[in-house]
Amino acid sequence: MQAEVLVEPSLRAPEGRAWPRDLLKRVGLTLVVLGALWAFWEGYRALWMATGWTRPFVVDNLTMPPAADIVSRLWEPLAVGQPPLIRDLLDKSAFTMREALAGFILGALIGFAIGVVLHHSRLLRRGFLPYVVASQTVPILAIAPMVVIWLGGKGLPVWMPVAVIAAYLTFFPVTINTIRGLDAAEPRALELMRSYAASSWDVLWKVKFPASLPYVFAALKISATASVVGAIIGELPSSIQDGLGGAILNFNQYYSLDPAALWATNLVAAALGIAFFGAVVLAERLVVRAAPENVA
Repeated sequence: MQAEVLVEPSLRAPEGRAWPRDLLKRVGLTLVVLGALWAFWEGYRALWMATGWTRPFVVDNLTMPPAADIVSRLWEPLAVGQPPLIRDLLDKSAFTMREALAGFILGALIGFAIGVVLHHSRLLRRGFLPYVVASQTVPILAIAPMVVIWLGGKGLPVWMPVAVIAAYLTFFPVTINTIRGLDAAEPRALELMRSYAASSWDVLWKVKFPASLPYVFAALKISATASVVGAIIGELPSSIQDGLGGAILNFNQYYSLDPAALWATNLVAAALGIAFFGAVVLAERLVVRAAPENVA
């Protein structure tokens, strides 16, 4: 026992020193990728403008503004005497984030609940799952106005219909992967629980749910970015000007005068989606590492 106690800290020490190095590598790789994207953007512009190629589209300062102009536009004011564009976009991002987060949580809960029900009933799965799949074939732009009309006059907060639209895009991946994850539980573990006369509830939460975590988190990564997209799209028919959807719509109307503003807004929207994705990745590392060894 003493030998084990003495060896264990020495084994953990390199792991403790490894995470800062791993973080630096990830940051360095991110900067390299961003630099490569910047170089590709500028190289593409320079080549197409120098040769006059028009396929797949004409390249000029209107269709592809310089990357430096897009980034610098974030720090320029919307108009004389107003704060920088980045401050306004951050405020709008916070509003859209609330809608997307509410939709993400709502959609994840609904998707997980549907997955559990369909996992336990083969009859419901055969009869109901095709309609779950068919729900995703309807364009979200066709559903969004109907959701706004249905919920707009119910006394709910103005952002609630948008959250429901975000939930609509979120629940499907969670439903499918929940079913797949629950079905993937170790048969020997299920037999052991049956030998102990465990209830269906105990089997679900002590065996099947831990086994489904990798599948569920894979779906949540997809749903995280989809919730941001759903929130932005849902703001358009809702006439909400406080979010990124309203900013995109406004800057789209004046694109010919200020194309860099729309591209800058797209950058902020992409950053919001990446932040949602990163939060799910962090939660996955914390939760799955704490799961049983055969699951993690």
